[in-house]
Formats: sequence, structure tokens, C-alpha cells
Amino acid sequence: MNISFLQELFSNITRRDALLRRRTDDRTHFVHTHLLEACRALLQSDGEASSIALASRALDIYARLDAAEKQRFFERLTAEFSADPVAVDAAYATYRETRDNRDLQVLFDACEPSRQELLRRLNLTSGGTHELVHMREDLLDLLRDQPELRAVDADFAHLFGSWFNRGFLVLKRMDWNTPAAILEKLIRYEAVHEIHDWNDLRRRLDDRDRRCFAFFHPAIGDEPLIFVEVALHKGLPDQIQAIIDPDTYDIEDPEAADTAAFFGISNCQTGLRGTSFGNFLIKQVVQELKQELPDLKHFVTLSPVPGFRAWLEATYLEPNRDKEVDKGSPLDTEALALLEALDDPGWPKDKERSERLGDLVKPLAARYLLEEKNARGLPLNPVARFHLGNGAELHRLNWLGDVSRKGMQQSAGLMVNYLYVLDNIERNHEQYITSGTIAHSSAVRDLNRRARKLLKGETAK
Repeated sequence: MNISFLQELFSNITRRDALLRRRTDDRTHFVHTHLLEACRALLQSDGEASSIALASRALDIYARLDAAEKQRFFERLTAEFSADPVAVDAAYATYRETRDNRDLQVLFDACEPSRQELLRRLNLTSGGTHELVHMREDLLDLLRDQPELRAVDADFAHLFGSWFNRGFLVLKRMDWNTPAAILEKLIRYEAVHEIHDWNDLRRRLDDRDRRCFAFFHPAIGDEPLIFVEVALHKGLPDQIQAIIDPDTYDIEDPEAADTAAFFGISNCQTGLRGTSFGNFLIKQVVQELKQELPDLKHFVTLSPVPGFRAWLEATYLEPNRDKEVDKGSPLDTEALALLEALDDPGWPKDKERSERLGDLVKPLAARYLLEEKNARGLPLNPVARFHLGNGAELHRLNWLGDVSRKGMQQSAGLMVNYLYVLDNIERNHEQYITSGTIAHSSAVRDLNRRARKLLKGETAK
């Protein structure tokens, strides 16, 4: 008998039973212990049809819990659904004696928390994958205050890494003929440059100089996982307003463009944080564009620098403002006074002051992107980590690249071009991963040298 037919039959039975059960459940107040009972029953089930029904019921109960009960469920999941220490010790003792691969497999099985098998079984029901993504989203909100729950999060991340493997992802081009339900989600999920209304969305999708691509997963349906917006351009773009403003951006013949500019990349599912899609997306989109427009020569981003303004103030301005700390800024008085001007909303209209600020901020930004690292020794800036990890080159810093309120607040008006050179992507990626080497242009290197001259007590190298 056809397997897909059986699966559909089981799903139909499950949906029918769920509807009948929901009429009763609507009158029931659920707490986390109800969910734990359902989870234990699911783990003990040995039939496919019953497992699907039990998984559906467990997820339905979870959806009805309030935030406090969900928190208690995750706490119990951490404490009571871990690996059995006695079984682990026994399996390890056996393997230590035999060094047999069969005993090694027993050890692997013993080390796996029962939570992972529970999550696999919850995934059996129709729509289960998406429900688990939402479940992890709830979990992520708790991790900062309850780091002990990270063991559960590690189980989610481990399983999602397999379930959302590149082989399961489907690339689709978004245009004005895409179903409205999906287009509405693009508006909602856009995280870089807000889509103001349907006319704005149509401009980004329907004009001949625009492209938009998204990854989907069969188990998630019409929910995009990540999407990228592309503008065809003559030369490398340096200012985002010129791209997103329909009155200022126009290419008469998009097929004559030599550059594809990625100006917005948005992850759509918070519950899939840490699951990498962007590197696959950009590389496949590059191939799609090259096939459609073989004359394209450059593939580049126009990226924000979130956190740069805050770093700039914390590193150079705050030490001087804190009179109780005899630390002082590494910048001289004139440079500090100039940086203070960033608080004046009128400075971009003052050409002379704007140019002087650019001469100061761009070198400091180069230093920030090339030399400031997090606790893991990776670039402090998250956008830089993303593109450099994908094999891009830190190519150019664009002063006043984003003069919007958001751009001024997060990046001091700065934007960055990360350049994807097809022949260099793999080499750049390998060097970044193995040794932390950041591929960058000579122009960025020169700016970093200028930063050393600006800082007191340092000399150019």
C-alpha cells in the first residue's frame, strides 16, 4: 500500500479526533502537569496512528498553557527528561572494556536525552514542525534568566540542524503574483528596512530592477524561513535611501546592470535562531542571478552596522563623561568634540561638519569591524560575522549610507559593502573559520591605519 496514502489517512483521523477532543478541551483549564502526562504517554506509545494522535494532543495542550505554565514545563523537561546517568555509566564501562562498535552505539543511545525522542515524536503530527519552532521561540525568551534551560535548547538546535538541512529547503522567487498570504508575511518579517505598505512592497517586487528570493521548507508550508531583497545597479551602491525611495532610484535598462546589491536579508522564524540559512541563500541566489543575467559582474551587499554607534560612544565618549574614573578617551579633545556632534540631528545638513565627521568615523569603523572581537574571538558586529562567515570580503565603508533615524541611531549613518567574489568565497570562508582572518580591501586596510594615527599613543604600522 502507498505510504503517503497511509500517512494522509492517519493525519485525517488525527484531525478528526482533535476536533472532537477540542470541544471538550475548550472547557478545561490546562497546566503543565497535563502536558507532562501527555508527553510520557507519547514516549510509551508504540503505534504510528496512536503516536500521531498523542503528539497532536500534547501540542494542543502546550498551545493552551499560559507563560508561567510553559516555563514550569521547560523546567520539568530539563530535570526529568535527561539521559539516565546510571545507564550512561554502565554503557561506558562496557565500551571501555570491549571497544566494540556495537557497544559504542549503546553508549551513544544512552547519552541521548529522552527529550530528543520526545521532540521527534511531537514532530509526527501534521503541523508539528512549525509548532516546535514556536515552542523553541518561547524557550529562547527564558534563557537569559534561566541558563539551566540551555540543555533543552541544545536538543532543539541539534534536531533543527537535521530537519532544516539544506537538502530540504526550497528556493522561490517572490513577485507580485505570489499569494497575498505570503506577501503579507514579507511585510511583517522585514527586519532591515521597513516595508511601509503594499505599494512599497510592490515597488520592491514588481519593478524590473528588483528581485526577491526566499527559502521555504515543506513542513512549514507557506511560512518563509528567510528572504533576501536584491536591487540591480550600475556600480556598487553606497546609499540605501537611493534604493528604497522609488522617486530617486531608477535604471532604464536593468539588463545592462553590472551589480546585484543585496540590501535586505531577514530571518523570519525566531525559533530557528542559530540554524544557518543565509549562507546557502546568498550563494544560490548568486547562481540564479548569474543564470538569468550573465553580464552581472559584482555581487555585493549594502549592509547596516548595528551596534556601531553604541560602541563608538562607549569606547570614546563615555570614559570622558565618567568623572569618577580616571581613564580618559584615547581620542584627543578636538576629535571628542566632533563626535559629540552626532547627538545634533542637524549635522548631516552641515556639509563641512559632515565631511569632518566622516574623516573621523570611517577609520574608527574600520577598526571596529576588523579588530573588535567578542568572547569567542569573532568580530563584534553580528552582520560582519554573518557575511564574513559566508566568504564575503569587507570591501567598502559608505559614509551617510543610511540617513534614516534608525540608521543614525544604530550605525551613525554608516553602511558597508560586503563583496562576494565567486572565485574567492570558499577560500575566504576557510581562512575566516580556521584562523579568524578577515578578507578586506586595501581601502579598508588604509582606513584602519588611519585609525591608529587618530588614537593617542599609537603609531601607524
